[in-house]
Amino acid sequence: MAGKKVVVGMSGGVDSSVAAYLLKQQGYDVIGVTMQIWQDEDQFTQAESGGCCGLSAVDDARRVADRLEIPYYVMNFKREFKKNVMDYFTAEYLKGRTPNPCIACNRYVKWESLLQRSLEIGADYIATGHYARVEQLSNGRYAIRNSVTAAKDQTYALFNLTQKQLSHTLMPVGDYTKDEIRAIAEDIGLMVAHKKDSQEICFIPDNDYAGFIDRECGEMVPPPGNFVSVDGEILGRHKGITHYTIGQRKGLGIAFGYPVFVTEIRPETNEVVLGSDKDVYTNRLYANQLNFMALSDIEEPVRLKAKIRYSHAGSCCTVRRTGADEICCEFEEPVRAVTPGQAVVLYDGDYVAGGGVITHA
Repeated sequence: MAGKKVVVGMSGGVDSSVAAYLLKQQGYDVIGVTMQIWQDEDQFTQAESGGCCGLSAVDDARRVADRLEIPYYVMNFKREFKKNVMDYFTAEYLKGRTPNPCIACNRYVKWESLLQRSLEIGADYIATGHYARVEQLSNGRYAIRNSVTAAKDQTYALFNLTQKQLSHTLMPVGDYTKDEIRAIAEDIGLMVAHKKDSQEICFIPDNDYAGFIDRECGEMVPPPGNFVSVDGEILGRHKGITHYTIGQRKGLGIAFGYPVFVTEIRPETNEVVLGSDKDVYTNRLYANQLNFMALSDIEEPVRLKAKIRYSHAGSCCTVRRTGADEICCEFEEPVRAVTPGQAVVLYDGDYVAGGGVITHA
């Protein structure tokens, strides 16, 4: 693609580094960019040890750009990240929901904000190191396709990208396995060839979600309340609804001599419902905030595979419209821990058909 300009979002990791290399090899005019999202000096320091946009990210990305002989810049997206990711994350937890901040970051920061900035400077595309592929289908629509390696597939977190965003997106890493990507990095002498992957949420490096929400929200944090049974019996006291998620068993701070699980969170009464393992299963869920990808819409019931969380292998279901911005998924086999706030992503074969945000079971 000689003459086509692409901005590569470089996190300092091996995947985005090799993405930049592959695109340069394909003839693109490549520009490397790291998105500055940290909010203060303390988080900047915390993220240094593993976050995707901290000190080490900038240093490593700049060294890779020098090695590849491509221009490199740091762009400030602190305001967009605070509004669309951090504030969204805390607001959802205050409502008794469990959000996925990476999905929000992808949609509103890594694509909406970065793409707009990139188009303004004359770029034709943006690119990332995600293990996924972008294809235009015979119906003219753009869709995310599973990567060649199921072990690293990242299509779930990309379900809500728009058609415009996809039409300006390249994902070269999706054609390779992780081992192949590391081998390429080693062959061309990139110092990040064996850098470990970042696992935690970048703005909560200690994984203490409730502590982060306490610090961010102060007096707005819901106070302790009652654990109740599925029948409404008061079982004990909980620390506050932001400490819990559907399906949780450990860390409840209450013992019965047999396993119990969080089956529901009720912010309106400040209650956390506990039940047995069977109470965590359901055959149905509802979702809104819909985005369609391979399919333009769902007008008649359609059989698809659905993933209800990143680590879910996927289950077959029938999807039907139940409202202007609502679908219902009826599963052939019960699924465990349907969690409001998480995404349900629908697949038609290898392609993302669409998805939405789970509201309730």
